[in-house]
Amino acid sequence: MISATLPQTQFVTLAIGATAQRMGITATELFNRLKRHGLVSRLLLDCYDTLHAESIDGVAWNIQEALKNWEAKEGGLR
Repeated sequence: MISATLPQTQFVTLAIGATAQRMGITATELFNRLKRHGLVSRLLLDCYDTLHAESIDGVAWNIQEALKNWEAKEGGLR
């Protein structure tokens, strides 16, 4: 279970939406892929203090790269 404050939840929502748009997929698909690898918690919530100070483009790039690396490490999409 993910426990987050309202500002963290708002940040996660914005970050996922912006990243999904950048990737040309739905926010639901991106959320499910991030969740599958534990990245909602490990990347977006655990690194909130650092990430929320970055530009949204920088955050989207970081999310996209992290997801690409995790999916490559674990054999791609399941």
